[in-house]
Amino acid sequence: MTKIGIIIGSTRPGRNGEAVARWVHELATKRGDAAYELIDLKDHELPHLDETMPAATGVYDRPHTKTWAETIAAYDGFVFVTPEYNRGTPGVLKTAIDFLYAEWNDKSAGVVGYGVSGGVRAAEHLRQVLGQVKVANVQAGVELLLHADFENFSDFRPRAHQEDQVTMMLDQVVSWSRALAAVRA
Repeated sequence: MTKIGIIIGSTRPGRNGEAVARWVHELATKRGDAAYELIDLKDHELPHLDETMPAATGVYDRPHTKTWAETIAAYDGFVFVTPEYNRGTPGVLKTAIDFLYAEWNDKSAGVVGYGVSGGVRAAEHLRQVLGQVKVANVQAGVELLLHADFENFSDFRPRAHQEDQVTMMLDQVVSWSRALAAVRA
């Protein structure tokens, strides 16, 4: 079965991303078309790039990198849940991507962004980064507005149409993940 990881892209105390990722996971698991699992960056303590060799070499010396590589290698595709910090993704998410290379290659990804502007700039930034590690970005995405999809900017209350956006994104992530399985083989 196709395996999709839903990555919580923030480790900030009081983060909104965990509630958003759990909502996406809940919607996804009802579909029955893939196995969906949450991947919380808080569970993977990755310092700022402490490997001697570049990720593209696939030579990993540190135990935390080897564990992270095994985690990512196990998935066929991803949904990235990211806030927008200063027009980009959080550093912890960028670092998590930068630690690896081949483990990301020829997989698909969708993006769920949130922030004052729906996380659109963070999503675009993330799409550029993912392209460099050979992740195929799907067209559909989810843009959650802090003033419309959250009460008091912190209690997650997505508007009804957001479920349709998640469905479109997951349809694309799953179909692309299946298609790219042949490329990885």
